[in-house]
Amino acid sequence: MSAPHPPLKDYYSSETERVGWVQHIFDRTAGDYNRVERFMALGSGSWYRRRALARGGLGRGMRVLDIGVGTGLTACEAAHLVGDPKLVIGVDPSPGMVECAEVPPQLQLKIGRAEEIPVEANSADFLSMGYALRHVGDLSAAFREFMRVLVPGGRICLLEITRPEGRTARVLLKAYMRGIVPLFARGIARHRDTPELMRYYWDTIDACAPPEQIMAAIRAVGFQDVRRHVELGVFSEYCARKPG
Repeated sequence: MSAPHPPLKDYYSSETERVGWVQHIFDRTAGDYNRVERFMALGSGSWYRRRALARGGLGRGMRVLDIGVGTGLTACEAAHLVGDPKLVIGVDPSPGMVECAEVPPQLQLKIGRAEEIPVEANSADFLSMGYALRHVGDLSAAFREFMRVLVPGGRICLLEITRPEGRTARVLLKAYMRGIVPLFARGIARHRDTPELMRYYWDTIDACAPPEQIMAAIRAVGFQDVRRHVELGVFSEYCARKPG
């Protein structure tokens, strides 16, 4: 499995262009991201992330890699659960997002991609990813990297928004995320590209590979106990364990 969805021609013309386009729009809109996210999640984002990570097996004293750290929303919840920000490393390909990250000073941030994580092998007990799976260029390569950086018995917990199965739910979510959220973003954003990012956000959800295919790709690199927990029909938590 390579890209999680085919090229979206409204934004870029090929998979080759996708990587640069995605990084640049996140760089440009990073300063708006947290405010729009709070509206989009109706204030429940931090509470949900913390519960999801705990369900995935994260606990005190564990060393964590948060891939696609963005502005640090998932990494901060991980730091709370493990009890020490020094145990958490966040990795993201967007310098703009890393610069705008709101994390404790002890939490280390690195520039890097999911397919090439800039840490040593067997260096983390837990790997998290908060809503960035749709933006990875090569999922199979990323899952192999996740296997490499985890200690034997280490766990992954990948949070993602999944297109609802029912037609009515899908129409309602699309209206909210591709209509209402970009309209709100236009009103509060400092950068003109922020509404486009929010439209792109939905389009990647709509085009993303189905959960069964993602879980099969996780199994294919050797992870065990692969499972998916779903909240409200749209919030997927892909969890698995590296063999011990």
